[in-house]
Amino acid sequence: AAACSRVGQRVLHVDRRNYYAGNWASFTFNGLLSWIEEYKVSLAVFGEVERCLLESSSVEEEEPVVASDEASPASGPDAGAEQTQPEGQEREVPSQAEETQGEVQQASPSPAERQPEPKKKITYTKIVKEGRRFNIDLVSKLMFSRGSLVDLLIKSNVSRYAEFKNVTRILTYRNGKVEQVPCSRADVFGSKQLTVVEKRMLMKFLTFCLDFEQHPEEYQDFSEHSFWDFLQTKKLTENLQHFILHSIAMVIPEVCTVEGLRATQHFLRCLGRYGNTPFLFPLYGLGEIPQCFCRMCAVFGGIYCLRHSVQCLVLDKESGKCKAVIDTHGQRISCSHFVVEDGYIGADQRKNTDSRQISRAVLITDRSILPSDSEQQISLVTVPPVEPGGPLVRIIELCSSTMTCMLDTYLVHLTCSSASGSAQEDLAPVVSRLFHTPAREEESRGPTVLWALYFNMRDTSAVDRSSYDLPSNVHVCASPDTALGSDHSIKLAEAVFRQLLPDEEFCPPAPNPEDIIYDGDGPQGEGPGFEEAAPAEGAGAQGGESAGRQEGKEAVGEKKGAGDSVTPETGAGDEPSPTSDE
Repeated sequence: AAACSRVGQRVLHVDRRNYYAGNWASFTFNGLLSWIEEYKVSLAVFGEVERCLLESSSVEEEEPVVASDEASPASGPDAGAEQTQPEGQEREVPSQAEETQGEVQQASPSPAERQPEPKKKITYTKIVKEGRRFNIDLVSKLMFSRGSLVDLLIKSNVSRYAEFKNVTRILTYRNGKVEQVPCSRADVFGSKQLTVVEKRMLMKFLTFCLDFEQHPEEYQDFSEHSFWDFLQTKKLTENLQHFILHSIAMVIPEVCTVEGLRATQHFLRCLGRYGNTPFLFPLYGLGEIPQCFCRMCAVFGGIYCLRHSVQCLVLDKESGKCKAVIDTHGQRISCSHFVVEDGYIGADQRKNTDSRQISRAVLITDRSILPSDSEQQISLVTVPPVEPGGPLVRIIELCSSTMTCMLDTYLVHLTCSSASGSAQEDLAPVVSRLFHTPAREEESRGPTVLWALYFNMRDTSAVDRSSYDLPSNVHVCASPDTALGSDHSIKLAEAVFRQLLPDEEFCPPAPNPEDIIYDGDGPQGEGPGFEEAAPAEGAGAQGGESAGRQEGKEAVGEKKGAGDSVTPETGAGDEPSPTSDE
């Protein structure tokens, strides 16, 4: 929609939902509860969420005066939610000075003897009260610093509408514990997990991967073998093989050698562009990215209608193409092309109904999965299959500085390809190993799960155009896939655009507000409506105004303040200024 609007096409974007971005959306905590309620009713109809299961930890009252026997508030409207009774509150113990009042007054402890005040326990009531501080993504992905999404944000100048944080750590789960993965040169030589010999071996292999195409003799004999087989021939230790396969290449052992080398090379080339890891994450969640493109579409005249849908198509008798649509109010709207999300297509128009499933879990926890000196860590964790044949699980842990959760909590996203058809069956074993949940009787050193949600999403990224029985000018957009990046969606959007407008440029740079020349502003009172200036090198590194939460549409040429800019090289810097609510 943004690309078509940018090149002058008239775009009408209708959405049956009452929020932007569809399956790519992010919600406040209360907004997510409403979404759960909606799909609790719609499970059998749309099939996009196969199962929702909510868990909440024991909830304590805000005022711990006496123990409460009342039931805890529901953590969501799902009928499958497991609720627990609140634990009794411990009464305050009188201090030693109070016990000996009238006797010898106790001396105040020295600063060295003072114990740090324990953090207040996060309760469900507090989570609901601070629910607007959460921005919970339905889809969990990161942005490769040299990936197609970052390139598109820079090229189109859409990056001005968002701000970004650098992912600070790459972690993995191995031998029952979470470890940090050394991936940059500084990490490798500073790592205490690797021996001196391992450091040399790892650096030698990573140097080879950076330009492996120049050394075909090293891998051509393994073109028919798996990447795992290739790693074993490089005399790498088991430790290094694990790091490279699961946390640097991030591929399954069975993937072919060339694909594994290419994935490793891409990871390494993304290092250092904006920080010590290859990844960026947008402030306020991944749902900001589609909203940024929504705004670009609106700036160039696109019209958005939420809570609105298309009822049927009107086909031309001769060509069989779609020439108009009828909306739910019976209004006829002429069109030359119709682009539709896969979830809107009924079974009658599908030749192939097979689709894969993505298993997702969202957790709110009380501390990081790997505590460190800084509490503001953004971590990517890879968990190899817990059991043979099980799925590889990807975990993204977000801190409060990403503006996705409240202070003193972490928002944790778990994602994998569904092996069982149930998100809980796929992901609960990983959650039970890495986190402490109310269901576990034994003590765990892991973070405590304060709230959890499991659900499945349909993955139609592998379904091609021939699987639909639709007119030639009706184009289908697939649902999100399981990959960590967004390359598939960017390629699909550009491919659809090429079918619509083969002679136009895909998402050309939008002019900066300060470069727009208004009629009458020139020396002679003449001039074009606006002129485009070439984007500066690295324009995407500047995240200008935090506009993802501002849904108002602008006219072309409207001046905007610079806002609080952020450069990914130095992180997010100061907390951005508050923006209006959705």
